[in-house]
Amino acid sequence: MTLTIDDVRGLAKLSRLKLTDTEAETMLDELNRILGYVDKLQAIDIEGFEPTAQVTGLKNVMRSDTIEDLGADHESLLKNAPAQQGGYIKVKRVL
Repeated sequence: MTLTIDDVRGLAKLSRLKLTDTEAETMLDELNRILGYVDKLQAIDIEGFEPTAQVTGLKNVMRSDTIEDLGADHESLLKNAPAQQGGYIKVKRVL
């Protein structure tokens, strides 16, 4: 598949890009080279190969999801707050 200059201008319009004639010609050449490479990749016979998600062999290491009781209750923690409202610590607005 090869693109035309009209295709590039249409893509630029959809992307809201303003391209000069020189830039459009450059994009046309680059996009056609990319599509040529994709055509080469599609021509490769991959029958019998397993899909690969990652190649390093690393596994996700997750810690156990446990609740630790540190011995502090809600009221005693709020007692140390400089200001509170509705059972929460009141802070200045952050924008």
